[in-house]
Amino acid sequence: MYDPHPSVALNRAFAARPFQGAEPERATYLFVGLDANYSPLIEQNAVFGRVLDYLDDGVAFWKLHGVHHPFLLPEYRGDGRKYHKTFSAIGFRPEHADQVSFIEMMHVPTVGRSNLTIDDLNKDHLARLHGAIEDGDARHIFISPDVAKLMREAAVFPWMPKAPIDTGGPLKIWRKTGSKTIYWHYHFSYWGRPQKVEQLKAIGRLLNTPG
Repeated sequence: MYDPHPSVALNRAFAARPFQGAEPERATYLFVGLDANYSPLIEQNAVFGRVLDYLDDGVAFWKLHGVHHPFLLPEYRGDGRKYHKTFSAIGFRPEHADQVSFIEMMHVPTVGRSNLTIDDLNKDHLARLHGAIEDGDARHIFISPDVAKLMREAAVFPWMPKAPIDTGGPLKIWRKTGSKTIYWHYHFSYWGRPQKVEQLKAIGRLLNTPG
């Protein structure tokens, strides 16, 4: 179950582009999440206009403002900043903007804490996600355990195994086919694990690497 966000403007933005950053089919680095969660009062925040700009064109936003998300702008006050500061530790820069995409299992923005089930998911959106992973340009795809669990339940991703392959490095592997690798990683809001820092460094080492 989930609570849809009440903002008409936010929902309109997601209806037009149910992802953030580059188009998921064209990105090199694809990060798959559960849902895009916002404060119920996000419209009253000083950066709400920038949030809409970001959702309209995340690549242009990153290149213009020098940060990958409006929650990293100095005037932002609210939840979500730590998550995006953690992501920033990977080392992506504005010149990577057209290579990075974020897409969630949910096709609409949410509010509060969600406990998603397959009945909450949109078949057309899942088909797009499946196509982006299978046939898109992404070479490095990142999926946390909670996302993988829901993907298995959705049955749209029959290749998703019950457990990743442990290669001995910080990032385990769900699947590798040709030039595509799907990595197991902790959620970026996951605290208290020393492996998290090593995972961020490992993702950073993938920047601009061949194959």
